[in-house]
Amino acid sequence: MPDIALLAVFLPTFFFVSITPGMCMTLAMTLGMSIGVKRTLWMMAGELVGVALVAVAAVMGVASIMLNYPDVFAVLKWVGGAYLGYIGINMWRSKGKMALTDDLTVPSVGNLELMTQGFVTAIANPKGWAFMVSLLPPFINVEREVAPQLAALLGIIMFTEFTSMLAYATGGKSLRIFLSRGDNIKWMNRIAGSLMIGVGFWLALG
Repeated sequence: MPDIALLAVFLPTFFFVSITPGMCMTLAMTLGMSIGVKRTLWMMAGELVGVALVAVAAVMGVASIMLNYPDVFAVLKWVGGAYLGYIGINMWRSKGKMALTDDLTVPSVGNLELMTQGFVTAIANPKGWAFMVSLLPPFINVEREVAPQLAALLGIIMFTEFTSMLAYATGGKSLRIFLSRGDNIKWMNRIAGSLMIGVGFWLALG
């Protein structure tokens, strides 16, 4: 276990960074608005797996090597960004699996697709890698066993990430209810689609 004093510093630090608007939080809000909080949990699961892998890689030193070869990230970033952009365009046109229909329902979208969406967004974000590389190592005491310390830090990371995404997804659901009043379905699709396209550009160009 890390020192209690270190954990007391790490918890608010990571929570502040996690709650700050970013690609994953924007994605959670968008999906919360378009498919609901319950279905968005699948995207969150994929995102948490991706974040966990990035955190472990950062502590083990793999991330420092990968950051020296940005071409590895370039492919992931562009593919992931294009994928999210494609979904956003379909939502803007009120088409595709995540666009709302006239009765405010969403066509079926696979759980695996949602998980993949979250996973790709998490691991294809070089800023996330850079952050983990800079933040996690200082909280690891090399004179102690690394595994227990990493497990404790990962627990905090998973909790804060999930809490933050849930808050954003719930906000998206509230926005969905607000916009559902009157004949605003197409605008809801366009707002959600625009956010998705924005996340795609953010991922590809960030």
